[in-house]
Amino acid sequence: MRRFTACFCSAVALLVVGLGSVFGDITDGAMEHLKREHSLMKPYQGVGSQWDFWGSTLVTSSYVRLTPDERSKQGSIWNTVPCYLKDWEMHVQFKVHGSGKKNLHGDGLAIWYTRDRLHPGPVFGNQDNFHGLTIFLDTFRNDLHGMDRSFPYISAMVNNGSVSYDHGKDGRSSELGGCSAEIRNRDYDTYLAVRYSKGRLTVMVDVDDKNEWKECIDIGGVRLPTGYYFGASAATGDLSDNHDIISMKLYQLMVEHSPEEENLDWTKIEPSVSLLKSPKDNIDDPTGNFRGTPLTGWKVFLLLLCSLLGIVVCAVVGAVVFQKRQERNKRFY
Repeated sequence: MRRFTACFCSAVALLVVGLGSVFGDITDGAMEHLKREHSLMKPYQGVGSQWDFWGSTLVTSSYVRLTPDERSKQGSIWNTVPCYLKDWEMHVQFKVHGSGKKNLHGDGLAIWYTRDRLHPGPVFGNQDNFHGLTIFLDTFRNDLHGMDRSFPYISAMVNNGSVSYDHGKDGRSSELGGCSAEIRNRDYDTYLAVRYSKGRLTVMVDVDDKNEWKECIDIGGVRLPTGYYFGASAATGDLSDNHDIISMKLYQLMVEHSPEEENLDWTKIEPSVSLLKSPKDNIDDPTGNFRGTPLTGWKVFLLLLCSLLGIVVCAVVGAVVFQKRQERNKRFY
């Protein structure tokens, strides 16, 4: 039994070390710096100088309403200062609410990091065939055949201007990944975090009033240039909602890069994603996810947990077999 105890303790120690490596990169605020020139916060004093707005956008002392709960509205707000940070994290506090009942509301909002700003269009109030990154918070299902996911649905898209967003399919053909999240008519604060660091894009949500981040998207091989603009937009159609931005806070991440990366002209990088299959191949994938995505934190956790359970089972079986052999040997004395 001493051997069993030693094996069990070793397995627990390995699991603890593994968990530390999995969750050690989650934001703790220790190594991040708020960049006020790229942040939108109450009482919104930067609006008019560091932030421009368009369309139905209404700026109050408590929120920035991109669209009211009215049909056929579009609005957006854009940072006027281009961002030259290589590694960053954007925290967005938002609120989507309205009088529409279940499935009778729309259309949603989007968070942008793009080359062009203040270009109205059909993609949640912004232009199609954009250059850069967007995170969609889609509240209305257009694809009645795509019943494998529930709405509201959060997804990400990287574009170099060559891909058009397919509203009829809810953007499945160009989606990098996503998750369902109940973000409408919440009585508490709802948050979205978008992190880009060393070619990795991570999107997390806090929409359950638990004051903790839940992973939504985690994908490597993402290339984004510097010098693009942050913004937010929203749109309504035949159905409507209030789409409010409470705050957008950008943090600089302190990350070391190789000399080659430091000498690279990051403004010349073309937005792209290195995957095992292209976004066009994603059309027939019912999950809407790429096979080329690496293991996420929870997947690694489950893998470590299964490994621990396997070690424990083997140790128990070994202890039982060893004990029976000892008893059998005593019979021959």
